[in-house]
Amino acid sequence: MSSSSSLAGWLRAEPFTLTLGSGFFGFFAHFGVLKALLERELKPARLTGASSGALIAGSYAAGMTVSEIEQLLFSLRREDFWDPGLGLGLLKGELFRRRMRETFPCQRLEETKLPLALSVYNLNDQTTEVLEYGDLVDAVYASCALPLLFQPLKRQGVRLADGGIKDRPALAGVAENERVLIHHIASKSPWRRASDPALVPPQRPNGTTISLLGLTRVSPFRLEQGPEAFRQAYRLTSQLLDRNWSNLMPETSAK
Repeated sequence: MSSSSSLAGWLRAEPFTLTLGSGFFGFFAHFGVLKALLERELKPARLTGASSGALIAGSYAAGMTVSEIEQLLFSLRREDFWDPGLGLGLLKGELFRRRMRETFPCQRLEETKLPLALSVYNLNDQTTEVLEYGDLVDAVYASCALPLLFQPLKRQGVRLADGGIKDRPALAGVAENERVLIHHIASKSPWRRASDPALVPPQRPNGTTISLLGLTRVSPFRLEQGPEAFRQAYRLTSQLLDRNWSNLMPETSAK
């Protein structure tokens, strides 16, 4: 197989957007995909994110290095963001936002080193909004504000919550003709029906989807599993980069 027909060759041929979608504490897996790409010098020209994908997209677009993101994730402990309080969610989110403000090299979406678009859900209008301007930390937090776990962000009388509520693949901020690599985290929610659209890897005419199955599950109470989820996603993505992109299976198992 020629290098030009591989996924890596397809990505290298022209600029591409990397979309990192929703997935409960899936930021370790998203980072595994991103690190595998960057080690092959496959740098996205633009990023979009929703929910856990917003944290990794925002961190990298803001200018954090791979080593800095790795340090942030691998040192994460539940007490770093666990701040229960009264409101529409268990956690106030103040610790989460403080950690990002202390870590991100820039604080505004329009100042990021790479163009960035983050999906959030407007609870007032029940619609998805795409944020490309304004406070970066607030945008990332709002996109990550999983209902019942994190309290929504209040901004100008509007409550903003998890971008994955209606835009699970983080594609609302992607133009129709944009070349895109989608990292889709398949939902493991036991209440979803087999026919639920959230379980189907998204497809685009000018794009390719990576969907990695069987990754180690991470949660606020199982953060120690994060490094293993990262390693699995990194290894599988590294293998997929040498596969023929036109015949790429939409789902690849970690097992």
